[in-house]
Amino acid sequence: MTIEVRENSKLAVPPKSQRVRLPDNRDSITHHFKITTKQGDMDGYITVGFYEDGSPGEIFVRVAKVGSLEQGLLDNLALAVSVALQHGVPLCVFVDKFIHQRFEPSGMTMNPGIPFAKSLPDYVFQWLGQRFCGLQEHAQE
Repeated sequence: MTIEVRENSKLAVPPKSQRVRLPDNRDSITHHFKITTKQGDMDGYITVGFYEDGSPGEIFVRVAKVGSLEQGLLDNLALAVSVALQHGVPLCVFVDKFIHQRFEPSGMTMNPGIPFAKSLPDYVFQWLGQRFCGLQEHAQE
């Protein structure tokens, strides 16, 4: 495959960003959740680490099935989001992209603000959206 570049056109190159790491000692919050799936209950925790100004700079997601496919994928998703946050990408951009993703495991939750999780990322980003982006509770499609 050959890509033709016209002389008068410019290739769109995103601007380079600078990573701003979090301080070694930082505040954080941890949220416990439980999703009742077809396979049984799934407990998990969302931890958000903050910059000194109170803005989110990292997230961690843990589910009870350590070493599972779900945990591995959530670890990688959280790492990618954390690095992007440290490069200045707003958390609400991720919330808009990841809520309402539908796949297993899914199920009812114990959280009255999020009564049903369409997937693990759906729950995580609905909670983050409600906590940090002004997303309304029960904003299910």
